[in-house]
Amino acid sequence: MKMAFFWRWGVLILLAALSGCGSPSVLPPVSSSSSAAARLILSPVDYDHLPGWRDDAASQVLPAFKKSCQRLAQMPPTQPVGSDGQGGLAGDWLAPCGALRAIGEGDDRAARTFFETWFSPFRASNQGQPDGLFTAYYEAELRGSRQFSSRYRFPIYGRPSGLAADSAAQPGLSRAEIEAGSLAGRAPILLWVDDAVDAHILHIQGSGRVSLEDGTIVRLGFNGSNGHSFVGLGQILLDHGKLGPGETTMQSVRSWLKSHSDEAPSLMAENPRYVFFREIHGDGPIGAAGVPLTPGRSLAVDPKFIAYGMVMWLDSLDPDGRPFRRLMVAQDTGAAIKGPVRGDIFWGTGETALNFAGRMKSRGNYYLLLPKRRSTPIAALVGLVRRV
Repeated sequence: MKMAFFWRWGVLILLAALSGCGSPSVLPPVSSSSSAAARLILSPVDYDHLPGWRDDAASQVLPAFKKSCQRLAQMPPTQPVGSDGQGGLAGDWLAPCGALRAIGEGDDRAARTFFETWFSPFRASNQGQPDGLFTAYYEAELRGSRQFSSRYRFPIYGRPSGLAADSAAQPGLSRAEIEAGSLAGRAPILLWVDDAVDAHILHIQGSGRVSLEDGTIVRLGFNGSNGHSFVGLGQILLDHGKLGPGETTMQSVRSWLKSHSDEAPSLMAENPRYVFFREIHGDGPIGAAGVPLTPGRSLAVDPKFIAYGMVMWLDSLDPDGRPFRRLMVAQDTGAAIKGPVRGDIFWGTGETALNFAGRMKSRGNYYLLLPKRRSTPIAALVGLVRRV
């Protein structure tokens, strides 16, 4: 009893010391880890250390950030932001999110001043290694129908009843089994499309637009998977000697599969991951953070390390080797996006977006912009008191 009494008082004293004058203090950055081999380390830097910081059209990130602010505002103020509370508490974001209303459209200088006023930059690294891989993705476009026919014969399934959105703990039928008909009658068929390769790419991208015969556009979004691990088509074709090193862009992979329709089905079946969809009404596509994605400004991350809604400064190269430096917002994830320094840029819809996304595969790094007035979650304080 006496020890418990003093332990509780220790927590209260520590809280008081950290909260000073009733406002959250600027606390040291926290680290997040899911394994001994992967650990996010955040190191404080100045804005002068962000390459190209003054050159970005910074106001273009604000529409994406406002969407994330709306989600953060719906969270309880004391809820930690991120698995380890790297973003402090949801309440820490209310003031900076509210200050967004004062920035005029297209005012890049005001946008930069806003971030410099409210946020501190931290360089992200994996165990001290800041270099990581950055790719891009897009919203696929397909042709389809509500009815099966000789032209439209490849099904787009909704999630089977009783299947959790994340079935990784108990993987279900493989892609090969599903495409052989094992799921027939067990899941709704949302649409039928006319091309198996494009249907597979829809599974990889996680969202898409389907143009129906009457001109109607149906937007589809991710609604769970069979829980199997993702295997990239480029790697499959490389392993089989169908494409050589450096030839596995999405455009090359797609072109090869479409021109080898006799071999494509069995090769695509080697990716066992199968994705289920839902129809989206309104703005889209919708990322894993639950907000519509913004082309060129939404970034898919590994949520084990980076919390949704985080603003980030990305320093990388575009597919043509030119500097790619801009503000991004973490709003999505993907089966191949793993690790503390790993990102996938959403680039938009259709063939133009594919031309960029399909070729993007660059090394780079990023910096997290965290609120200057950032609280430490109670769970972290308890751990600190216990260690003391």
